[in-house]
This record gives sequence, C-alpha cells and structure tokens, in this order.
Amino acid sequence: MHKSMMQMPLNVSALIQHADRHHGNTEIVSRRVEGDVHRTTWRELHTRTRQLANALTTLGLEPGERVATLAWNTHRHLELYYAVGGCGKVVHTINPRLLPEQIAWMLNHSDARVLFFDANFLPLVEVVAPHCERLDHLVVMTDRTHMPSSSKLPTLACYEEMMDTASTQFDWPELDENAPCGLCYTSGTTGNPKGALYSQRSTVLHAYASALPDALCISSRDVVMPVVPMFHVNAWGLPYSAALAGAKLVLPGPALDGKSLHTLMEQECVTFSAGVPTIWQGLLHYMNTEGARFASLRRTVVGGSACPPAMIRAFDEQYGVELIHAWGMTELSPLGAVGRLKSKHLGLHKDVQRKVLEKQGHAIFGIDMKIVDEAGAELPWDGKAFGELMVRGPWVISEYFKHPSSPLRDGWFPTGDVATIDADGYMQITDRAKDLIKSGGEWISSIELENEACAHAAVSMAAVIGVPHPKWDERPVLLVVKKPGADLTREDMLDFLQGKVAKYCIPDDVIFADSLPMTATGKVHKLKLREQHSAHLTPP
Repeated sequence: MHKSMMQMPLNVSALIQHADRHHGNTEIVSRRVEGDVHRTTWRELHTRTRQLANALTTLGLEPGERVATLAWNTHRHLELYYAVGGCGKVVHTINPRLLPEQIAWMLNHSDARVLFFDANFLPLVEVVAPHCERLDHLVVMTDRTHMPSSSKLPTLACYEEMMDTASTQFDWPELDENAPCGLCYTSGTTGNPKGALYSQRSTVLHAYASALPDALCISSRDVVMPVVPMFHVNAWGLPYSAALAGAKLVLPGPALDGKSLHTLMEQECVTFSAGVPTIWQGLLHYMNTEGARFASLRRTVVGGSACPPAMIRAFDEQYGVELIHAWGMTELSPLGAVGRLKSKHLGLHKDVQRKVLEKQGHAIFGIDMKIVDEAGAELPWDGKAFGELMVRGPWVISEYFKHPSSPLRDGWFPTGDVATIDADGYMQITDRAKDLIKSGGEWISSIELENEACAHAAVSMAAVIGVPHPKWDERPVLLVVKKPGADLTREDMLDFLQGKVAKYCIPDDVIFADSLPMTATGKVHKLKLREQHSAHLTPP
C-alpha cells in the first residue's frame, strides 16, 4: 500500500528535542538533596541529557538493558529519564520506601547493571548492593563536594564527574517505537511485585493523552509540580507531559512536608500539582494551622487511592483550588480516567456537580473500559450495577516483564477494582475486589464508609476493613485517626454515620489509632490491618 505520510517512530527523545527547540528558555526548578534550589532550562537540560547519554555508552550497556534509579524528583533524575530512554536503554525506577529485600529482588529480577542513587540513600544501597551480583556500577547523583566521605562499598562513581568527561554531542538514534524505555514494578502487598515494561510508543501516547483538556489539561502556560514521586509510575507521566507541552517544571526533591511544599509552590508560582491523598492531607493541615493561602495554585490531581469527598470540598471552598479526581494503575502507565465535568453539567447546582466529580472520572482517549459480572458478561452503564473493571488501550500492558503468562482475558486487562459506570460514562470505584466486605450475603463498600467517616470534622484518616464474624461471615470495622486535640468517641462516630449509609453498612465497632500502616506508595495497608484485627469480632 502506498504510504502518503512520513514514517516517524514515536520516541521519547522527540519530547526533549521538542522542549529544547520550542520552549528552550522555560525553567526547570529542583530542590535538591544537597539542600539548595537548582535552576536550569529545557535547553540546558537537553544538553546535559546528551552528555549523560554519552556517559552511559561508555559503561558498555546494550540496547534494552535496565538502568536502575533510587532517587527523588530532581533535575538529575529527569536527565536519566530522557538519556536512558532516548539512547535505547530502559530506566528502572525503584521505590526507596520498599524493604531492602524487595529492592534487591527487583534489581536482580531486572538484571540491572547500573544503579544511580541520591546520596541520602547510601545506607540503603550499602545493604542492598551486596545481594545484587549483576550490579557493575554504582553512581551517586551529586558532585564531588557532596560525595560520601566513606562507604562500605568498594567503588562509587560521581555523577557530575561522569558528566564533566562526556561530550555534549550526541545524535539520538531512531528507535523502534515498540522498543522498551521504562520499567516500573507494582506495589502488591502479597508475593513478589510484577514489572510493567513501557514502550517508547506507549510513553509518548500517554504523554499526549494526559495533557488533553479533559484530562490533566497541561499547557505551556502552566507551572507543573509533580509531588507524586518519579519512582512511582514515572510521576504519573508528568515529566513527559511537561516536555510535550513546554511547561515550567518544579521538582520538590525529598522535602514533601506541608510547609516545604507550600513554600516552593508560592516561590515558583505553581499552577498545577499532583499527588496521593496523604500528601494533600499534610498540606491541608499545614494550611489550616498556619492560616496560609495559595497565590497561584489553580488545580491539582489526586490519585493512587480514593480521594475523600471532604478533601475535594476543602480545596474548593477554602482555597479555590480545583481538585481533580483521577484513576489509574502501574499497568496503565498509569492514567485511565479523570474526573472533569461535561458541558451538560455546567448549569447544575454546585452540589450536583460535586457528586459527579467525586467519581473516578471518564475514560480518556486511548482507554476503553467495561464492567463484568463473575461470568464475564458485560454489565449495563446505569450507575448501579457493579462488577470487575476491565480496560484496554495502547498504554495498557499485555504481559508482565519476564512473566510466563499474560494477565489479559479476551484482550482486556482485569484491574481487580470493582466499579460502576453511569450513563454518561463516569466510572466510580466501589472497592478493590479484595477489600469488598460481604456481610450476610450483602456487599459493603469500604470506600463509601471511609469517605463518609472522613467528612467528620474530628477525623484525620479513616480505614474500613472486613473482620470475620460468627454469624454474618464478615462485618465492617472502622479505624480512625483523630485530628490533634479532637474529642471523638465510638458512639459519636457511629451516630455520625447514621442516615448516611444503609443500616447494614454501619460498622460493628470503631477502633481509634495513633496512625495507620501505609504501603510504600502511600496507601493504607489494609492487608496488615486485617491481620492485626482478624479476631476483633470473634467471641473468646
């Protein structure tokens, strides 16, 4: 067949070249591990990325080999994103909050030969590296002045010295767009994690889609601050979307407390940010305590776990910030759905609009979804029927890295989430399949109960788990972390829930805790809670 259009593969190197050529003077600001605030531009970053690509070549890496990172959101980590992927290698970002044995397992499973890491992770690397026989090179992401004075490891290379000896001249190769460029592992709470291997094509297409107006709506007029870590599903693709749009990028480094985030946002006039609910809880607590305001922030996206409606209202009513509810998974690169209003909703009452926005949102272009029953039959989009959520699309994995079998069922990826979809296509997660509570034959959504509990003025965090019961199989138990100085009793909490949920959904008990166990990606560790409280409702 005659080809009438140019055949140009979708490569991540095209993103950094575009940002340099068309938005070269736009700033990239980083709070670094060294403690300072570093400033560069897309043009300068492209130059350093070419240097890094040359430096990687001298390490003798073959195309497709994995280059691992243990690093915060900084300009050096961003350079690795583009240099590694651009020259045909695979950037393997690792979550430093995982246990050392999990990190060692992933490094060995990925066959990584090089590990780049921030200096403050040296104690962790000293524990992990001896268990990774394939690791040939350990590179500390700093300059000579800030290199560790001593280490248990025999040889540590200095990132900036490696850069200084490398040429700035590098021609990006034209790669097969289906070649891999990124590797992220799932954060499963049972068994070994599984790797999602992203391609050049899937990464670029994801960047296109996430920047669309009804998705994250990123433009060259934005100042984007990804608080979600670059080791967590590529910071939800924002380092790529920002280059595509030519936006100013602000990288917060390791300082993720409320005061540090607010200070950096105000200094750099951040307009858009992204993070998990626990991050925004910390920021809101700081804002409320200090009476602080936002001068420039206009919208932020929350994902990773369900966002309590009370948080959406707080950002909107108290600070005039649009909080965008989004849903995705590691296996989706990660974006799948975003909660934005359609034109038909604009004339509706604020409370009605908010009910729409509390859902996880509408599928963005490139993602198709459906819900199915236990037999695999598709269920209606009526906002009532709930079933397992299935998805497919060009940035959804078809298989796990080095895994013998595909997870797909008839060409669809089973997410493990239980959801409803309404007539307008808005999807709402009712629970993870493993977190649904079945009591006396009735299903109870832990997320619905958690959202209602978090609306109480005295509640800082809440989690609901199913606990074995001698009569009803399972019953819900509510765990609550109170706000500092708050006065709240078991009876107060249960009375508050009356009339807000069906009677059979009211928890059998309320447990107050100083804190809740969290996973490495900032989600409540419900498996651990179920283990801790499995006998709570069982008579002695």
